[in-house]
Amino acid sequence: MPTEKDTSGMFSRGVDARLLAWMNTKGRKPLILRGARQVGKTVAVRLFARHFDHFVNLNMDLAADADLFRRRLDIRDLYQAILLKRRISASDGKILLFLDEIQSCPEAVDSLRYFHEDLPDVFVIAAGSLLEIALHEKHIGFPVGRVAHLFMYPLSFREFLVATDAGPLIAAFDTVPIPAYSHTELLQQFHRYALIGGMPEVVAEYAKNRDVTTLKPVYDSLLTSYLDDVPKYARNTTMTAVLRHCIETAPFVAGQRITLAGFGKSNYRSREVGEAMRTLQRAMLLYLLYPSVGVEIPIMPDLKKSPRLQFLDTGLLNYFAGLQDEFFRHDDLQAIYKGMLAEHIVGQELVCLEPNTRKKQCFWVRDKTQSQAEVDFVVQHRGHVIPVEVKSGTAGKLRSLHEFVDRCPHNFAVRLYAGPLTLHPAQTPSGKSYHLLNVPYFLAAKIHEYVDWMMEQVGQVVEARAVPLECEE
Repeated sequence: MPTEKDTSGMFSRGVDARLLAWMNTKGRKPLILRGARQVGKTVAVRLFARHFDHFVNLNMDLAADADLFRRRLDIRDLYQAILLKRRISASDGKILLFLDEIQSCPEAVDSLRYFHEDLPDVFVIAAGSLLEIALHEKHIGFPVGRVAHLFMYPLSFREFLVATDAGPLIAAFDTVPIPAYSHTELLQQFHRYALIGGMPEVVAEYAKNRDVTTLKPVYDSLLTSYLDDVPKYARNTTMTAVLRHCIETAPFVAGQRITLAGFGKSNYRSREVGEAMRTLQRAMLLYLLYPSVGVEIPIMPDLKKSPRLQFLDTGLLNYFAGLQDEFFRHDDLQAIYKGMLAEHIVGQELVCLEPNTRKKQCFWVRDKTQSQAEVDFVVQHRGHVIPVEVKSGTAGKLRSLHEFVDRCPHNFAVRLYAGPLTLHPAQTPSGKSYHLLNVPYFLAAKIHEYVDWMMEQVGQVVEARAVPLECEE
């Protein structure tokens, strides 16, 4: 069994446990591993392959590998041909078949249906660096109901702790509630994580040298690779220019609500920027987080309102927006970039909470013209929509949070900040009493565990409701 820190230099990811769960699932389906380029999909599969006797890696960018599928053999004959090519017998033990860059071979995509139907005992994982783009542009569809999906993102804070050998801090992070003595050091580590980001190549370089100044070539290489990919999914030269503009501009406006028309002080129209943004979302290089105006489940994004832009990785954002020096001048992320950096790194942690779906986070706005009320995030928990503010001020300054609490049918709210874990009764200006949980923002990824803890502390554990109540205005 792999340890959390692999001696070969490849560090363990949260996806490892999910891959193991998939491996042991009865009625297992071929698995599609999805995510942006350079987030570690191939490395994760190679690490996972240690649980098998043989690892068969076929790259669909290579003609010799793709031709096996283009011959349209019966699935049993195809599998035998694959094993013969690798000089392996089906009786040699447990075999993992990895189809990398699967978007380059539609026939390989089609084969997943038949692996599921006719060879259900074969372990098959597929991935691709431009998978999302190719699926859309080439009108390729995965066989519905016959494959499973797992999404990968940059390293989470916990994964960063593992990769940098944080030792006892990992155990402290996993403890609910966290030990008070660990707060200062975890906060310092989180600031370092927010500075460096979670791109695996960047983190690996930092873990090796512990020197932020050596990371510049890695950041530059990542941006160059993303820009070099643009012609592969731009339908014409105009769209190539718009996509490049959006990629280069995104780090400077990440964490802010944006308008598509004239994005980044350009002359591009809303239609052009909208198409480019949708393309970059498919590539998972950025996300448009839309607001919700409701206070009860389900959380429904309002696509008519302006979205907030979430970039792939906060470390990349810091580097390209020139914010790295700010980290050495402040102890609170709220003091950097008008507080938007703290919201962005929290958003990065929340985005990867549901790796089995592509569901994106939402924030909340009051459904009223000219209203300035805005809660940074809302999360669905036990049948409730929980408001989550990323703030450094006191409870009395949480005006938008109070507007939400006054409208919602429960009395729970969360503030993420740099301070210690506390839970205390609070009251909105209109007189509604509620429970305010103040959580260090380095625990954003454990938001559900801490909301459960809050409910237990106040003796109001609420079971999920099958049908949401009507919301009174």
